[in-house]
Amino acid sequence: HVQLVESGGGSVQAGGSLRLSCAASGVTYSRKCIGWFRQAPGREREGVAQISTSDGSTAYADSVKDRFTISQDNAKNTVYLQMNSLKPEDTAVYYCAAGPNPFGLSGAYCNGMPHSYWGQGTQVTVS
Repeated sequence: HVQLVESGGGSVQAGGSLRLSCAASGVTYSRKCIGWFRQAPGREREGVAQISTSDGSTAYADSVKDRFTISQDNAKNTVYLQMNSLKPEDTAVYYCAAGPNPFGLSGAYCNGMPHSYWGQGTQVTVS
């Protein structure tokens, strides 16, 4: 039974920080991509950040580069998204998702690749 459980969302003022967590269980891919996505009301879902669990390499959307950091704790099967210098336009429901990365390629490879498993989402509101 696969579960991705996000936590850490909330409300924060512009310029503030939040750290999201994604606890994964039951994902059987030995090598995988873990990504953070977000969806604001009336907008399409967009990719925010990706990490290749094989080598820890990462990739970011231009809109969050230099403000957000994705990282992993393999011992805890948890991926984090540290969000700094938050802006009102970062307001959205944030989802983590997992997909296969059978050749252990980089985080940049994970961009645009299908993600099979999704969490329930956590709300981030920046005012």
